Amino acid sequence: MPAPVITPESLHQRAGRICVAVSGPEMFSLAEQTLPACRFLEFRLDSVPDPAAQLPQLRKFLAEHPEVTAVATCRRQPYGGGFQGTAQQQIDILAEAAAAGCQLIDVETETAEELGTAALDALRVNDAAVILSWHDFHGTPALKPELDRMAPFAPDFRKIVPTATTISEALQLIDLLETHGTDGRLIAMSMGFRGTLTRVLGPRFGSLFTFASPEGNAGTAPGQVSISTLKNLYRLESITPETAIYAVAGLPITGSLSPRMHNTAFRESKRNAVYIPLETDVPAELLAVVDRLNIRGLSITMPLKETILPHLAVSDSAVQQMQTSNTLVKTAEGFAGYNTDVPGIVGPLQRALPLTGAKILILGAGGAARAAVFGLRDAGAHVYLINRTHSRAEALAAEAGVHAIRREDLSAHTFDAIINSTPYGMRNQTMEAPISAEEMRAKVFFDLVYNPVETPLLQLAQHNGLHVIPGVEMFVEQGTRQFELWTKQPAPREAMQQAVLAALQ
Repeated sequence: MPAPVITPESLHQRAGRICVAVSGPEMFSLAEQTLPACRFLEFRLDSVPDPAAQLPQLRKFLAEHPEVTAVATCRRQPYGGGFQGTAQQQIDILAEAAAAGCQLIDVETETAEELGTAALDALRVNDAAVILSWHDFHGTPALKPELDRMAPFAPDFRKIVPTATTISEALQLIDLLETHGTDGRLIAMSMGFRGTLTRVLGPRFGSLFTFASPEGNAGTAPGQVSISTLKNLYRLESITPETAIYAVAGLPITGSLSPRMHNTAFRESKRNAVYIPLETDVPAELLAVVDRLNIRGLSITMPLKETILPHLAVSDSAVQQMQTSNTLVKTAEGFAGYNTDVPGIVGPLQRALPLTGAKILILGAGGAARAAVFGLRDAGAHVYLINRTHSRAEALAAEAGVHAIRREDLSAHTFDAIINSTPYGMRNQTMEAPISAEEMRAKVFFDLVYNPVETPLLQLAQHNGLHVIPGVEMFVEQGTRQFELWTKQPAPREAMQQAVLAALQ
C-alpha cells in the first residue's frame, strides 16, 4: 500500500504537539468547545457503549471542520479501554473512522498480534496512518521490548505509555525517547502525577506529541493535564532543548501552587524556562533526576527541606541557622541552598509595621514557626511563642533566645502583631483554634495559611478591627525571592500573586 501522507513534519505544521482527548457521550460537544484552543483531537470511541453508532456524527463533525486533525481510538477492555467487542469488530469500527476522515488510527499491539499485518493495512484507507500503541496501567517495565514487539508490523507511528510510580520511572521514559525517538515517529509519555514531567517535556526529548484533557474535564488517562495548563501555563509549544528547567520537589505536591506561580513569572518576564513538579521524598532519586534533566533551580518542600542538606555544596546563614532549605540554585560547585521562608514571613510583616522593638506572638512551634522566630528575632523584634504542647514552645524559645508563654497567660499581654503558623484554618483541618477573639490583643494579624485565602482566623481578626495579612503574601514573597535567586532579575510579583489568587478561587 502507498505510504501515508502524514509525516512528523506535516503533523506538527498542521496540528502542533498537543492532542486533546475527548470521550463519553458528550465527546462531540467537548470537541466543539476545544476547537478555539486546539485543532488536534483524539476521539475515544470506546468510551461509549456503542462506538459504531458514533461514526455518522464523527463523519459529520470532520466534514464541518476540515481544519481538524483527528485520531480515532477504540481500545479493547483487556488493554485499558472500554470496548467489549472482538479484535475484528474493533478493526471494522476503526476502518470506518478512517473512512469518516480520521487521519490517525490508534490500535493496540495486542490486536496486531492477534490479527496480523493485514488488519493494519485495512485501516490505511484515505491515507490514514496507524499508531500502534502499548499501555501499562500499573508501572514501568523494560520499555525497549515493547518497541521490539511492534517492529514486525511496521506501524507508521509507535506509542508507548507506562505508568510512573516514581520519578525515576519517568526518567526511563525520557531515556526511551532520546534513544528511539530520533526519527520523530515515537509518541511516549508516562501516566500518573509522577509522569507529569514526561507530558510537559516529552516533545522536547523526541515525543511526536503529547495528550491533554479538555478544559474542565477529567481526561482519559491518569495524570492527563488540561489543554490550557499545557498550552498557556507550561507553554509546551515553546519548549526547546535550550529551555531552562526548574522544579518543585517534595511529597506530596499534587496540590502545589508553585508551578502556577513560577510558570506565570517566567511567562511575564519572557524567560525561556519551565517549572515542573517532581514528587519524591528521596534526596538521591531527586538529585539523579535533577542531574539527568539539567535542572537549574528547585523549590523544596517537606520532607526534603532537612534531608537535602547533606547534598548541598554551600548554604546561606538562614539555612545553617534553621537547618532547613526550601530553595536550591545550581552552581559550578553543586547546589547552593537558601531559605526564603524567612524573608517570606519578615517581608510582608515589615511592610505593615516597624519590626525593631515590636512585640510579636507566634502561634505554633513547627517549621514555619521556626522561620518566623529566627527571622523576626534577627530583625530586632521581641518574640513570644505559644504552642498546644508547651514543651515544644519552650524548646524552640530556649534555642532562639525568645519567650515561651502559656495560653492562660495571654490575657496579661498585648502585641504589635500575632502570627498563626499552625495548620488551623486549612481545608479539612479539624484542630482546635489556637486563639480566640478575646485573646487577639494586637494591631496586626498574619495567618501563614493561604488556602483558603480568607481563613477563619483572618475573618475573626478583621471583625476585631486588626490589620490582616493573608498567607498568600508569605507564599508569594518567598516565591519572588526564589525567582530572584534563580534569575538574578526582579520578580513580576503582581502577576505571581494574581496567578495564585486566581488558582485559589
